[in-house]
Amino acid sequence: MAEIETIQNFLDGLASSAPTPGGGGAAAISGAMGAALVAMVCNLTIGKKKYVEVEGELKEILGKSEALRAELTGMIADDVTAFNAVMSAYGLPKETDAQKAARAEAIQAALKTATDVPLACCRACRAVIDLAETVAQKGNLNVISDAGVAVLSAYAGLRSAALNVYINAKGLDDRSFAQERLTALETLLGEAGARNEAVYEVVKAKVN
Repeated sequence: MAEIETIQNFLDGLASSAPTPGGGGAAAISGAMGAALVAMVCNLTIGKKKYVEVEGELKEILGKSEALRAELTGMIADDVTAFNAVMSAYGLPKETDAQKAARAEAIQAALKTATDVPLACCRACRAVIDLAETVAQKGNLNVISDAGVAVLSAYAGLRSAALNVYINAKGLDDRSFAQERLTALETLLGEAGARNEAVYEVVKAKVN
């Protein structure tokens, strides 16, 4: 019951007029749910005689998925911190030239962090997709649909976090920094899109 209340509190926060938690936190949660589902499939496969040949590999994936779940869950707070830093920078005084310069510098520094935080979320979600692919191929058939939900959740998290990368990179004066992040993002999205569809089709074939 406590877990349900915690989820309800998070959703209430999302639905409220407060700016945080927001889309960044929701993206991280989507990725974390994907990682949790990968772990679930592993846990329901490990120890089963029928899957003894893949047990070692799934134990390794279980450890990786749980580490990613913890990382992505922590990104909810990272997103809030990054957002608050941007808002604080915009709120700095701008009466004198010196204040204007300091404010502009603070805004740019905060926007760089606000670009890197969701990009890290994208990378973590991308890693979850890879793990979901393996469990979709080798996991317990009784819960294979959960591997499909895992990859879809992780992909949703990746694409959602990507929007925050785009919006913050747009405001950067350092276009070299921005372009480097955007190039990395496009690579992640390109790889993940094809992989997401492939895993979905694997799972669909097994449950159909």
